[in-house]
Amino acid sequence: MTMTPDQAAWFTDIFGRIAANIEQVLLGKSHVIRLALTAMLSEGHLLLEDNPGTGKTSLARAMAQSVQGTSNRIQFTPDLLPGDITGVSIYDQRTGEFDFHAGPIFANIVLADEINRASPKTQSALLEVMEEGSVTVDGVRHLVGSPFMVIATQNPVEQAGTYRLPEAQLDRFLMKTSIGYPDHAATVRILEASVVRSHETTIPTIVPAEIVVDMAHLSRNVHVDPSITDYISRIVEATRTASEVRLGASVRAAISLLRTAKTLAASNGRHYVIPDDVKALSEPVLAHRLLLDAEAEFDGVTPSNVIAQLLIEVPPPSDRQAV
Repeated sequence: MTMTPDQAAWFTDIFGRIAANIEQVLLGKSHVIRLALTAMLSEGHLLLEDNPGTGKTSLARAMAQSVQGTSNRIQFTPDLLPGDITGVSIYDQRTGEFDFHAGPIFANIVLADEINRASPKTQSALLEVMEEGSVTVDGVRHLVGSPFMVIATQNPVEQAGTYRLPEAQLDRFLMKTSIGYPDHAATVRILEASVVRSHETTIPTIVPAEIVVDMAHLSRNVHVDPSITDYISRIVEATRTASEVRLGASVRAAISLLRTAKTLAASNGRHYVIPDDVKALSEPVLAHRLLLDAEAEFDGVTPSNVIAQLLIEVPPPSDRQAV
């Protein structure tokens, strides 16, 4: 059933209230906040590649507080084990049975801080839960609940002692973006409020977690014209044939672009997707999934440059069917 205009108006109202609430903590970063909310309401995960001290933890905590959810922070280190994330089964001598002790992954919003510092074995512990919303320990499947979102961070500057995320793991992230440093005005406001430590800051709850689940389900019903799906397909196929690209975007990437475009349309009060929705999300959804050849990287080409060029070369649809 297609989303109605009234449902779209309700969606954008709730979306805007949550975004404004989070911006009380993350000043001057409305674009990043809206991207993070788009990822959450598209039932996906977010990768933040940013410098320390830019508000990554504050973003995760503020999102959880806004939707009356739980949040956990996992500091990834080289000695972190998969069981430290998913949980372990411990033998109880009184009952003679193994009891499962849930790990920090069991929360609505999970901040995986400096994810590239953990070993590939530990990183792979996130693959199942990010894709299926569950973890399997000793052959028993445990659901993490809904809503569920992983916000992972990695430092783009310091590479010593880190393990690069494999392509399969990067493909699990719906979007990749950065928060960046605040501008001068926002920095002044932050300093004026620095009497309260960031982890002590609380913001009001806007909606219960159940409403977030309802919004995620509702966004699936946004109308998508066949010309839009054709446009997404052409963009993704173009990443595979670009001369600078060694590995292009997958079918999962195309699905991710479609899902996020639906959510973005609803957040803007529309019950249908337009080409501008696709254009706005192509870089954060597709760029981190591309592998460039060595010569292109040596010449200073970035995946974002490739996506920007493709959006110029691939013409958008000029008309659409009536909704």
